[in-house]
Amino acid sequence: MTILHIRAATPYEPGDNATDVIVNEVHLNRTTLGLYNYTLYSNGTLSNGTDCYLAFQEFQPRMDENGTFVNGISCYAPIHGIGRHASIGMAFTAFFAVSMFLTMFNLQKHGRKYLPGRTMGRRLKWLWLLFVAACGLVSCIMTVDVDRSHIQGPSLILQSVFYTLMTPGLMAAVWEAVRHWASWQERQILDRDPYAFTKRSSRRRQESLLPILFYVFALANFFLTIPRSWTGIELQRSPELTALRAQPLATDLRFKIAGFMSLAGMLVICYSLEHSIYRYRAAPTSPLAQATFYLSASPPEFLLALILLGLKTGYAIAAAFDWSVSPLRVAVSQGLLYGLGVAPALLIIVLFNAVGFCELNEDKALIVQRGELDSALATDADLLGRKRWWESRWLHGGDRNRNRDRDRDRSSSREQLDRYVEMGILAPHGKGDGEDKDGSAGAAGAEAAPRVTTRTASDASSSSESGFVTVTVASPGQQRADR
Repeated sequence: MTILHIRAATPYEPGDNATDVIVNEVHLNRTTLGLYNYTLYSNGTLSNGTDCYLAFQEFQPRMDENGTFVNGISCYAPIHGIGRHASIGMAFTAFFAVSMFLTMFNLQKHGRKYLPGRTMGRRLKWLWLLFVAACGLVSCIMTVDVDRSHIQGPSLILQSVFYTLMTPGLMAAVWEAVRHWASWQERQILDRDPYAFTKRSSRRRQESLLPILFYVFALANFFLTIPRSWTGIELQRSPELTALRAQPLATDLRFKIAGFMSLAGMLVICYSLEHSIYRYRAAPTSPLAQATFYLSASPPEFLLALILLGLKTGYAIAAAFDWSVSPLRVAVSQGLLYGLGVAPALLIIVLFNAVGFCELNEDKALIVQRGELDSALATDADLLGRKRWWESRWLHGGDRNRNRDRDRDRSSSREQLDRYVEMGILAPHGKGDGEDKDGSAGAAGAEAAPRVTTRTASDASSSSESGFVTVTVASPGQQRADR
């Protein structure tokens, strides 16, 4: 990355006469240069505060009498090659781009609804991760222009703004992950026992106030850092200008307070996780297990995410007090910028996506817990193994055909039985052939009435229509008469 160490006005090289000067082997008119307030600087630029042109090596601008330049290259043109700063930035750009596709996949997977209820709570984590990835992608793309520019301009401002935006976005992503995990624990308990939380406590009040408190700190971090004039950041064209304009802006009181606001927000996240474990996880009885209860009961991804968020927050606080390590500085070490500033955000995105890819949709997990495993696995192949698409297709088609045939057989059997009753072959339910009109039946008639039974064709030796056969068994009196 090209860094300008010296920028001071230098005298013109004398030309052929008193009004002629030489700038990079090109003869210019001193009077015209003075009329339009152009000054030659030691970093090889010719500027009047509004227009700036390169005047070193192969850059040889020519000035007309009306003050216009021919063959002039702007000072903000990207003329240098890509250095280490931009090379690492492009690698992170690719990682952020891939992570956005993974996040959208998990957003679709976990945001889909299979049971009644709201899904916004489970989607917010993924939406914030998309926001962080987009900010990181834009910030890292801008490193290419920062490396190639001879004089820093809007590209450095865009890199700094989107880098700063990652901090409140990352805080919100971790917060929503922890908060929704608590809601998921509560949902599982209430699904098993709707009266589990009937006892009065401060649980509901704390769960209502903690989100408000967290977003107060997150919004304070945002409004203290983003809505401001960023022009001073690009004025890193000489040590004097950097000390006068850029350094005071990057280490002012607003950045210092914003760093501690992010620290306060992280502490709220830690307390919310502790509160959720206390409310929704059964505490152990042994003293040794109780000492490590909150660590052992916490999901491992939250512990790692809080460590990474703490690294980024600590780096932001240190940068607000020490300009030499500030990510807004052009000459900052790549190890600090990417190792403590960009990498924690990317690792949190990858961590949450890996966990989300392995976990089941919450509605489906709840269905499994209710014992409806077949319904949960109908459209999800991650629990018992992924099926081939043609196998699933034919299996589902065969199930539908079998159900359709079974319903047709039942309907046909019902119609056949009704027809037998109408024809007098079978007696209706509750009446025998020997009943009187008033519902009474004689003993002789009862003995003479035949007994009719039906059984399926699989149990009979004879064939019949629709899989049923009617077997008529004569009464004992009739059997004796036949003999």
